[in-house]
Amino acid sequence: MGDWKKSAVVLLSGGMDSATALAAAGRDGFACHALSFDYGQRHGRLELAAAKKVARKAGVVAHRIVRIDLSAHGGFGHSALTDDIAVPKDRPASADIPVTYVPARNTIFLSLALGWAEVLGSFDIYIGINAIDYSGYPDCRPEYVGAFERLANLATAAAVEGKGKFKIHAPLVKMSKAEIIRLGMELGVDYSLTRSCYDPAGEGLSCGHCDACRLRLAGFAQAGVKDPIKYKA
Repeated sequence: MGDWKKSAVVLLSGGMDSATALAAAGRDGFACHALSFDYGQRHGRLELAAAKKVARKAGVVAHRIVRIDLSAHGGFGHSALTDDIAVPKDRPASADIPVTYVPARNTIFLSLALGWAEVLGSFDIYIGINAIDYSGYPDCRPEYVGAFERLANLATAAAVEGKGKFKIHAPLVKMSKAEIIRLGMELGVDYSLTRSCYDPAGEGLSCGHCDACRLRLAGFAQAGVKDPIKYKA
């Protein structure tokens, strides 16, 4: 069992937000255990390679990659990130939830993070979700974080037995992409290691036109900083 007072589980996708959340957990004094998922995402190879690099540079205690197939092949699917559905490009602003939404993804990820945290004796979980500059996913909102935290403290032996109270940290949830980038730079995040694109080219270049790329590029522009990764011409 680990020292729960100092340990945290951090969800790490390999993107800029999760890399910044990992840096924030380190800033807050936690020994970080990074958790990534190979869930059948079309950009998984590049995303997980980025997660490994970010975790290594951050000096995490451990980095686990869990395989769980959320694609149609695994009996789930219904997302452009996991199935043969076109990723929207240059999508106009809309209140509709986009086809890149993966059903219940953050709930699945947080549930597994919660299980690992309880085994470690940790009561702190970090997730890099954001409700300001994002694609409109319902599981990226502050009220979702609060609801899951309540669930965590109802559903675990550690909490029910009074060993501690689980806290779901979402340090970026109310920040713009530009604010996230500025924070990450203050914390020493190397954004050249991160990948955000939903539909990268065969050579690994970011497309520049999906929601993730457009939000990322706008954030760097607003922060007055050049994005260090390469984009398809």
